[in-house]
This record gives sequence, structure tokens and C-alpha cells, in this order.
Amino acid sequence: MDVVMLSRLQFAAASMFHFLFVPLTLGLSILTAIYETKYVKTGDPDYKRAAKFWGKLFLINFALGVVTGITLEFQFGTNWSRYSKYVGDIFGSILAIEATLAFYLESVFIGVWIFTWDKVKPKTHAFFIWIIAIASNVSALWILIANAWMQKPVGYVLRNGRAELDDFIAVVTSKFAVLEFLHTVSGAYILSGFFVMGVSAWHLLRKNDVQFFRKSFRVAATFALVFALFEVFNGHLSGSEVAETQPTKLAAMESHWETAKNVPMYLFAIPDPEKERNSVEFFPIPGALSMLAFHDFSAEVKGLKDFPVDERPPVSITYWSFRIMVGLGFFFALVSLLAWVKRKEPDANPALLRLLIYSIPLPYIALEAGWIVAEVGRQPWIVYGLMKTSDAVSTLATSQVTLSLAAFVVVYSILGIIDFYLLSKYARKGPHPA
Repeated sequence: MDVVMLSRLQFAAASMFHFLFVPLTLGLSILTAIYETKYVKTGDPDYKRAAKFWGKLFLINFALGVVTGITLEFQFGTNWSRYSKYVGDIFGSILAIEATLAFYLESVFIGVWIFTWDKVKPKTHAFFIWIIAIASNVSALWILIANAWMQKPVGYVLRNGRAELDDFIAVVTSKFAVLEFLHTVSGAYILSGFFVMGVSAWHLLRKNDVQFFRKSFRVAATFALVFALFEVFNGHLSGSEVAETQPTKLAAMESHWETAKNVPMYLFAIPDPEKERNSVEFFPIPGALSMLAFHDFSAEVKGLKDFPVDERPPVSITYWSFRIMVGLGFFFALVSLLAWVKRKEPDANPALLRLLIYSIPLPYIALEAGWIVAEVGRQPWIVYGLMKTSDAVSTLATSQVTLSLAAFVVVYSILGIIDFYLLSKYARKGPHPA
């Protein structure tokens, strides 16, 4: 492998490890705030215990997320210095705002929240966790604005051999950024809802603290259902935006080769990129791809053959990742609807509880698949239509990147094992007694 591929693998490994921790942090911060707010409104001590219990799991996950996130930003300077030089005026500004505005606010109030239980009024304490939850999600907003700019660059001018910021408002209000943020955080909320329902289900099957875990389950079931249904709607809007701005990614997502009108969508196909066709195609839905992409059954959809071979993304990876993400998305909507219907007495439905326990890993898989669609589907561009990935990499020796890649995989694997061990340990332990 050359330096470009090794650097891509290194960044992919670091970002995918980091993204194991971020979604649960985003969602659990909101759920913890909801539980504490319900305690303030009702005075029910179970909701106070819920805020402490789920808040502890949030803190474990937050700590590991911070560690893995810091190294990502270093890689822009070590592995992607030509990219940093070319777009640093825009990309660096956004990341700086994220660090100074959101991350520090979140970190400070986490300390305040931990050490002020029973030392300030309940309303004041609940206010602290809402600050944390909002700051966590605002942090994600700035990161996703930066990523969305790479997907659809706006608000810049090319000057002095660099892309320089020309319209800050255009960057932060980009339609692509708004849709990407809503799509990503909704996925994070679904993951958190399934995590809470799965842990609650494990305890309910063992008759542990039944009233407590019923209450946790009810809130999580509603939370997961709202965002699972919204994700289906938002996913359609995101797909239409991709069709407008990144036609090669859309063609790879659907393994669509020939430009045509009234294009069907195949529920199952096997791409054959070498022969520029699909070796197998089953269950076509007439005009569905044209309608989903452009809201018009007769619309023309460009095929991969209309683009130079060296400007097509890896088709098979993009296609299968997209199928996994979408399939799991509908699964989450169905299961969360079932959980919501049975939310009053979930422990009377042991089959549903077992399904929810086994479903805990699935939102992680869906989110990772979504990132693969977004990032692999954008290739060969690091900034779509503006800068190719091969032009962005630093001048490094292959041995240097190989060694650092191996180090990242080893260290991050250890961190991942620690995180999931601690989450499992304290999730099984349950809340403090009433």
C-alpha cells in the first residue's frame, strides 16, 4: 500500500473508533437530562436514580470519546498537512469554534453537575445537565458543519492557491450541513434509546428493580420511536440532497451504471465494478430511484459510466454499506414502535426484551455503515469537486504511516475494550438502592 491508502486507513480507523463513543454520549446526555427533568417535575426519586445511573454510563463513554477525538485533529497536521494548508482557513475556523464554544462548556459543566448533587436546588442541577446535553450536541453540530463543507464546499474563494473563507453564514447554513447534522444526531439518539431499552430489558428479565427499569424503558421507547420515524423521513431528504450535489455517490449507493429516465430501484443487486454492471438484480421497483432522488418518476438519473473511472467511488463498499444502513433503519422503526406499544408492561413480553438485548450492537453497525457511505462514497475527493484525496496527503515514509497505523489500532482496541467492559460492568450492576 502507498502512503495515501495507509493514511486513509489510519484516519478511517481513528474516526470509526471515535464514532463508537460519540453517538452514545450525545443521546445519553439528552436522556439523562430528561430523567432529571422528570424528577424535578414529579418528585419521583426513581427518576433521580435514573439520572444518576444513566449519567454514570454517559460519563464513562464521554471520557473515552474525548481521548479518541483529540488524536483525530492531530492527524490533519501529521498525515494531511497539504489538505490543512489548502483549506485550513475554513476548516480550522470551524474546529476552533467547536473547541472553544462547545467542548469547553460541556467539560466545565460536567464537573459542576457531578459535584453539586444535593448542594443546589433540583431545578438548578437539572439546568446543569441540560447545558451539558446542549453543548454536546452543539459540539457535534460544528464537527458536522466541517464535514458537510468537505461534502459540499460553499462560501469560499480560491485565492493565493488556497480555499479561503468568503461567506461564513453560507457555510453554517448549508442545506447539506443541516441535513447531515439531523441525520447523524437522530442516529445517535436511536442508538441511545436502544442502549437504554436493551439494558433495561436485561434487568427486567431478571426481575431486578422492576419499577425503576420500567420507567427507564418507557422514556427510552418514546425517545427511540420519535427519532427512528424521523430518521426515515430525514434519510429521504438526505438522499435527494446527495442526488443533487454528489451524483457519483448516489450512483454508487444504488450501483446504477447507465444514465436513464424512469430508473427502477432494485431491492437486491450484486455490483460487478470490473464489468461495469450488476451481476445479479432482483425485485425492481419501477421509477423508484428517479422518484426518491428527484421526486419525479420520470427524472433522469446519471449512471456511473457517465463519470471517468478514476472519479468513481468504490462501488461495492458504498452499495453494501448503504443497504446495511437503510435496512437497519427500518428495523429500528419497527422494533421501537413495538417497544412503544408494549411500554407500560415491557416485562410481560420476554421475547421483545430478548430482541432488544440482542439489538444493542445494531445501531452501532448502522452508524458506522452510514459513515462509510458518506466518506467512501465521496472518494476520490477529500473536498468534493475541489481537492482529491491523493493531493491532500503529507510527504511521509510508508514505514512511518504503517507504524502509526498499527499503534492506533492497538491502542484504540484497548480503549474500546476498556469502554465496553466498564459500560457492561456498571450497566449490569444497576442503580443505587432507593
